[in-house]
Amino acid sequence: MVVAGAGMAGLCAAARARELGVTPTVVEKGDRPGGSMLLSSGVVWRYRSLDDFRRECPNGHPRLQRLIVERLDDALEWLESLGAPVVEAETGNPRTIGRRFDPRGLTEALVGAAGDVRTGRAMGSDPKPRPEEPLVLATGGFPVRLARELGLAIRSNAWSEGDGLAFGLACGADTTAGMHEFYGRAMPAPPARWGEDEFVDHAQLYGRLARVFDESGDEIAVEGDDWSENGLVQEIGRRGGRAWFVVDRDNLAQETPYGTVADLVERARAAGATVEERDGSLAVHVVAAVTHTIGGLAIDERARVLGANGAPIAGLYAAGVDAGGWSTGGYASGLAAALVFGLAAAEEIAS
Repeated sequence: MVVAGAGMAGLCAAARARELGVTPTVVEKGDRPGGSMLLSSGVVWRYRSLDDFRRECPNGHPRLQRLIVERLDDALEWLESLGAPVVEAETGNPRTIGRRFDPRGLTEALVGAAGDVRTGRAMGSDPKPRPEEPLVLATGGFPVRLARELGLAIRSNAWSEGDGLAFGLACGADTTAGMHEFYGRAMPAPPARWGEDEFVDHAQLYGRLARVFDESGDEIAVEGDDWSENGLVQEIGRRGGRAWFVVDRDNLAQETPYGTVADLVERARAAGATVEERDGSLAVHVVAAVTHTIGGLAIDERARVLGANGAPIAGLYAAGVDAGGWSTGGYASGLAAALVFGLAAAEEIAS
């Protein structure tokens, strides 16, 4: 078994396969394992029910959403059994159930369980008519390419260009809806400078407490049910990628997941972002940044990649955000999908 990608999905697939007696080889394009998981907050979560999932991601496929809801709790226990360190046993969000892991400790536990991980090795681009070994595509989607195409910032690892997608398409795979959708955050806009260490706590996650304007001065409506503000970030992306968050001083003490609004504004200012005084308010210049793509290769509940005719392509699997169709039209945990589909791929190969 070969796994392309050593992020959450690929490492989970390899670790589970090894438990089941399959010998996996993981090839990683980047210079380290962990993918974008290593750069995340480490929260792995699901919605409390399938109905909630359907409501939040109405265009996603119910069979994939059901798999995540039904399998995640046991999968989290499995991660703990590998020694992945839990930071918090709850998400802190009443809409969701899950755990927060230390990203570095989680990566180390999975690498130890996965075994053979070879970094600095991109997968080949020319598929064989019949793969000699099962192949799991887990390359992290195509956030870098999408950000470049849309003129947005990148909030992911620097090498997820879409290698898995390209390989799948060359094999005749079908794709899902939502190929231009993404999960991301509003980040301090240039000339601000921020990097991987600032991906989490520099996110300007207070759009619901501000008035938001695009670069033309037109106001962007902030939907009350857009609790993650991912819909807002995508709308900023559609309007050129940059916007202004204008927040009243009375709201600066309001809490966000990463401190108060004032804390986030000061981090943006310290990074070099433009912060202006406007009639008793602070206006912060932000840019939409892509973390991961939402559309991807079509798969079934066994993580088998599907062709245009709806039939599985022999020997080809996809996990994580190389697979699409589970959060289309909304926002759900990419780490949860990576965990569940990675396990599903390994178990199907071992069966």
